[in-house]
Amino acid sequence: MEVFVFGWRIIVGSIIGFLGGAVGSIGGGGGGGIFVPMLIYIIGFDPKSSAPISKCMGTGGALATVYYNLKRRHPTLDMPIMDYNLALLIQPMLMLGISIGVSLRLVFPDWIVTILLFVLVIGPLTLAILNGRATWKKETILKKDVVKCLEHGTVGEESGNKSVSSSSSCGTSMKTNSVVPFFANERIGSEGMDQNSFPSCPSNSSEKEANASKQVQVPIFENNYWREIVYLVFIWVAFLLLQIAKSQTTTCSVLYWVLSSMQIPISVGGSLYQAVNLYKGIKVIPSMGVRGTAFKKHQLILYCLTGLLAGMVGELLRLGAGFILVPFFLELGIVPQVSSATSTFVVTFSASMSAIEFYYLRPFPIPYALYFLAVAGIGGFVGQIVGRKMVTLFRRPSIIIFVVVFTISLTVILLGGIGIANMTDKIVLKPYLGFQNLCRKHT
Repeated sequence: MEVFVFGWRIIVGSIIGFLGGAVGSIGGGGGGGIFVPMLIYIIGFDPKSSAPISKCMGTGGALATVYYNLKRRHPTLDMPIMDYNLALLIQPMLMLGISIGVSLRLVFPDWIVTILLFVLVIGPLTLAILNGRATWKKETILKKDVVKCLEHGTVGEESGNKSVSSSSSCGTSMKTNSVVPFFANERIGSEGMDQNSFPSCPSNSSEKEANASKQVQVPIFENNYWREIVYLVFIWVAFLLLQIAKSQTTTCSVLYWVLSSMQIPISVGGSLYQAVNLYKGIKVIPSMGVRGTAFKKHQLILYCLTGLLAGMVGELLRLGAGFILVPFFLELGIVPQVSSATSTFVVTFSASMSAIEFYYLRPFPIPYALYFLAVAGIGGFVGQIVGRKMVTLFRRPSIIIFVVVFTISLTVILLGGIGIANMTDKIVLKPYLGFQNLCRKHT
């Protein structure tokens, strides 16, 4: 399928790719689990060709999302919507996890991967559901408080001083309500949460004017931490060069293992640099609120290991690391908008590296890859616009969480269905169903 042929398959595939890019962009998890089945069963690619094209589509959607978010600000804090300090802690270990996941994918038989898909996704899916449910309840309470505030404000215009006390009590009520992760209700105070993501009840006209004048978007060069971005790009380039060099060597040769081992100091050193700065208080993760200003050693180790695990599981199961990162960020107390944006920013590096690496390992049809990259990119950009309008219209950031839940569930159904079908065929044909030899696989 080197020659691009336009027909009904391309039309249907484009629609699905557009929707997958949009949904993946809103939730921050990507749409790899939607792209792969579409490329196999509708476009007609074999599984080996569908994987790299899916990575290209994921890269397109992520790049469009990141571009859209470059000008956006945090809903309440004076910072970009993408938390670069958190990304710098997670991304290096994530890249190492992806490299390990690629090797595990070559060794593990399909039936084990399918079983792991159903088992390992339970944790992130459960966290997302519980966080979404808790967030929805908090939003409902806050909406009721807003109605009370507005009612008191109307009455206050007629009763003079009564409005002052009513407004004050409303403000106190609003501040004591916060949206917190389900498992963190006893650990996180309201000072660390996003109050202004929801409708507020200003007590006077000056406060209204201040809120109205708050910048939602600022110029790109003023809105981003360019030193952190350059640092992340440097790590990405280092990993990419190592992966390209590995693809040109014999699998399991001395040079192969030397190049593979060189990934460890790059990833560990990158995350360790950020972890030390966070531990010493030189840097903070403001999107985590108060908890983002003081870290213990075991917390930083856990966060780095989560990045490693997200890369391994995401690549092994073809889910994408975003499906692990978004529920994890939500559990840290980060608001949905920032969780989604930061996850997409991190995933951009991993998806693009995988796409380039795939091309060196096994060239795929570039015309199809570029076309579907553009389709997913447009879908991702439109998804950001629609998602933002929905959150603003309904005053419910929990919509983002439920989109994540929907995407994870749909991905498990689609990829799980493909895995079960493949298992059934192999049981009938009775081939070797054990672990593969990594060295023999590529010699």
